[in-house]
Amino acid sequence: MNVLLSCLLFFNLLCFLLFALDKRKAQRSQRRIAEKTLHLVTLPGAAPGAWAAIFLLRHKNRKAAFWGVTLALTLLQAAVLYFTWPYFQAPF
Repeated sequence: MNVLLSCLLFFNLLCFLLFALDKRKAQRSQRRIAEKTLHLVTLPGAAPGAWAAIFLLRHKNRKAAFWGVTLALTLLQAAVLYFTWPYFQAPF
């Protein structure tokens, strides 16, 4: 369980940092990180990191299509957590 939580923390931090880097590149008119890459980093359980970046950094907060994909990834992650949670509760 500790390994899983460590991995989730790592991916959420990585996701937040990539959003921050993309925002910085946008402000400096540099080549940006592709939205597909940001979504792929969000996929392995990093939806909280993505939402934190969207709200705290105010990055990608006006793009409805980006919000839609991030919301879909969040719902997917919630469904996976809902259906796998009983397996994490069982003693090994």
